[in-house]
Amino acid sequence: MNEAHILLTLAAVHFVALMSPGPDFALVVQNAARFGRQTGFYIALGLSLSILLHAVLSITGVSYLIQQHPLIFMLLQTAGGTYLLYLGVGALRATCLNWQQSATPLTAGVLLTNKRQAFTKGFLTNLLNPKALVFFASLMSSLIPISMSWSGKGVALMVIWSLSLFWFASLAWLLTRPNLQRKMLNAGRYIDLLCGVFFSLLGGFILWQVLAG
Repeated sequence: MNEAHILLTLAAVHFVALMSPGPDFALVVQNAARFGRQTGFYIALGLSLSILLHAVLSITGVSYLIQQHPLIFMLLQTAGGTYLLYLGVGALRATCLNWQQSATPLTAGVLLTNKRQAFTKGFLTNLLNPKALVFFASLMSSLIPISMSWSGKGVALMVIWSLSLFWFASLAWLLTRPNLQRKMLNAGRYIDLLCGVFFSLLGGFILWQVLAG
């Protein structure tokens, strides 16, 4: 298989994986419509850069080495599970506090001060997800041969990053279109509830795996 076929296969597999519901998808859905397109974009940027970092760690073999060291992998799982549980509890608290209030988008001034927070939340959500580390280690090792040129590997990394940014930024843009945004805002408390339950269950499951292991 030549490099062009490898890159096309990588792009197809990665794009399908991006569309699968997960913590990153839930994070964009929960925040984009409520806080605006700018916040959604910075969340997307954070998510895509953490995905790029996972891909770099995988293509250089670092992710494989982490998986082979139980203590390091356990620490990553603990950090990831704790952070997802933190997001879940935060969403559930927001649901309780705002249950009798109508969700409204933030002003432009507040959005501007929250760009770093939005980026950081997106970056950490994917970076600390141990399932993402395992996925990219498997994806890169199975599709990217050791003999592939460094220029080809560089293109592969750019394909992964650009597709990730495109998908999450497009999702944020879609959710902030006026008609859909109004519907999402009206359902904001239910979205917080669902995301809170999802993050809490996923974080709790990861921590349970650590304790059971």
